[in-house]
Amino acid sequence: MISEAAVLDALRAVKDPDLHRDIVSLKFIKNLRIDDGAVAFTIELTTHACPVKDQMRDQAREIVSRLPEVTSVDVTMTAQVRQNLGPDWNKQPVAGVRNIIAVGAGKGGVGKTTVSVNLAIALSQAGARVAMIDGDVYGPNVPIMLGISTQLTTDGQKIVPAEQYGIQLVSMGFLTQDDAPVIWRGPMLHGVIQQFFREVAWKDIDYLIVDLPPGTGDIALSLSQSVPVAGAVVVTTPQTVSLADTRRAIKMYEKLNVPPLGLIENMSHFMCPSCHAESDIFGKGGGEMLATETRVPFLGRIPIYEPIRIGGDTGVPIVVGEPKSPAAAAFRAAASQLAAQLSISSFRQKTAIPLLPVR
Repeated sequence: MISEAAVLDALRAVKDPDLHRDIVSLKFIKNLRIDDGAVAFTIELTTHACPVKDQMRDQAREIVSRLPEVTSVDVTMTAQVRQNLGPDWNKQPVAGVRNIIAVGAGKGGVGKTTVSVNLAIALSQAGARVAMIDGDVYGPNVPIMLGISTQLTTDGQKIVPAEQYGIQLVSMGFLTQDDAPVIWRGPMLHGVIQQFFREVAWKDIDYLIVDLPPGTGDIALSLSQSVPVAGAVVVTTPQTVSLADTRRAIKMYEKLNVPPLGLIENMSHFMCPSCHAESDIFGKGGGEMLATETRVPFLGRIPIYEPIRIGGDTGVPIVVGEPKSPAAAAFRAAASQLAAQLSISSFRQKTAIPLLPVR
């Protein structure tokens, strides 16, 4: 007879590539069932966006199938995103939200909102439940990029977020006229950010992405003081001016006790649509060098590609409009690396191991 102990012992050979531990000790094996020679079990990962989940499934199936008397192996892959409250455990979690991720930039014009929107959709397409807060109160452009023109409603108690492409969204853009400027001081900004977190009916959200305004101002400070932030993604372009401001942004997050989860180099290079030659318009490799210097994981490069801009203007982001394009693939890869860093960070909180670099 095949025993559960024998199956579990065999599965210890399968390791999570990010956490560097076997899937049995990580308690990833669920619903193990043995019926004569038929073995079935579920592998529950910590992220839907794991890029090697198919390889892990195949490896687990092959290892168990080698056991004596096993006639078939059925492996189901699923994921349960763990909650990550970041370093500030004393802050009250946001109801219905497991992970809060800030996306910021040291300066404007680097495509931060474009990156935020495409990362959010890429995570949603992988199977996660994703929401966004448009934290750029002065320039709330997320509704445009998601193609949402509706107004927010309430359920009688809380604000009901708008939804598009599987992304739940609240934004100041829903509360003002298109041409009306928001001229607010710090306390008013703090109040609206608090309202977006605490008075919205968030439901079972794996990742809540907060698109911050550029720079190192009031809203980033309010965010760090109000809620437990799992970490921040910093967006830069390769040129020296952008890198200098990005370095300041990274230092700001560190001082606010918000762990920098990764750096993304946007507008990394231009790919000629006719000859396919690459042109480094803004320089080359600056983002990765800064990531190495600051010991922040490098999540990837996003090329200059005209349909990215067109998609943002028309409300059809590139991961939706051209999902098979190299640019969409770059966003999906960055989203996978971000999800991996969150898993590593959550695991680190529980085991006190150092943050591991991106593979």
